[in-house]
Amino acid sequence: MNLELEIEELVLDGFPAAQKDRIARAVHIELERLFAERGVPPSLEAGGNVARIDGGSFEAKPGSSPESIGAQVARGLYGGMRE
Repeated sequence: MNLELEIEELVLDGFPAAQKDRIARAVHIELERLFAERGVPPSLEAGGNVARIDGGSFEAKPGSSPESIGAQVARGLYGGMRE
């Protein structure tokens, strides 16, 4: 099965602009890992477009790396797809 996931907009309020590209890249990497390890969530198996996914919220500890923040975002998105 081929899956193409396009995130049109990722809203990252409260993070420095300089970190947003690194966070977005980390989201991409973690989502690839999650899909490879856990499979395609049922909400996406039938194909089609999903207009919005609620990734929930998370708390970033001061000094967290953009990569760890991106991984948290990706896990929230993946969880939102499973609902």
